[in-house]
Amino acid sequence: MEVAIVKYNAGNVYSVVNALHRLAVEPLLTDDAEQLAKADHVIFPGQGEASGAMEYLRARQLDKLIRNLRQPVLGICIGQQLLCRHSEEGDTDCIGVFDIDVKRFQPQRHEDKVPCMGWNALKFKGERLKVNGEPCPLFAGLGDEPYVYFVHSYYVPVCDSTAAIADYILPYSAALHKDNFYTCQFHPEKSGKVGERILRNFLEL
Repeated sequence: MEVAIVKYNAGNVYSVVNALHRLAVEPLLTDDAEQLAKADHVIFPGQGEASGAMEYLRARQLDKLIRNLRQPVLGICIGQQLLCRHSEEGDTDCIGVFDIDVKRFQPQRHEDKVPCMGWNALKFKGERLKVNGEPCPLFAGLGDEPYVYFVHSYYVPVCDSTAAIADYILPYSAALHKDNFYTCQFHPEKSGKVGERILRNFLEL
C-alpha cells in the first residue's frame, strides 16, 4: 500500500509521518502531482494560514488534482478547512470539495479563548451524523465520545457532510465525510490511541 502525504506550505506535517511510522507505514511526502495521483491513500495534513497554503497549491495545480482524486483522502486540521469552499482566513477561496465556508471563532464570554487548544470530545451518535445512512468508518471501534486533540482558530459549521461534532463556543464540524474524502479538524497524530485507531481505520478503507 502506497500512502502519499501532500507536501505544501504548511507546518506539522512530520508529526503525521511519525504517526504512520508507528503503524509500520512508510509514507511518501511529495508535491508531485503524478505521485499523489497514483497513491493508494492520500493524506492532506498541516497547520498554517489558508491564503499562503492555497497560493502554494494553485502554483503547482495541486488544488485541481486534490479535488479530482478518487482514492481515499484524509484532510487534517487546515487540510479540512482547505477542502471547503472558502475561508474567512485571508478571505481565501479554497478547493471546494465541501460546499461550506470556514468561519473564525468569535468569543462570546471572557473565558472563551482563541485559538481553541486542547482535548475535546467527539460526538457522532444520531441519524444526522450519518452519511448515506451509515456512520463514518473513520470512527469504527471507538466509544461514544472519545477525546482528541485540537488546535485551531477557524472552524467548519455543522453541515450535511458533518461526520462528527465538537463543542467549543458553539457546536462545529470536528470531521467531514463526502464520497472518498474524509477530514478531521483535530489532530489524530496527537490524539493517542484514539487517533491511532482513526488513522488505522483510514488506511483500511
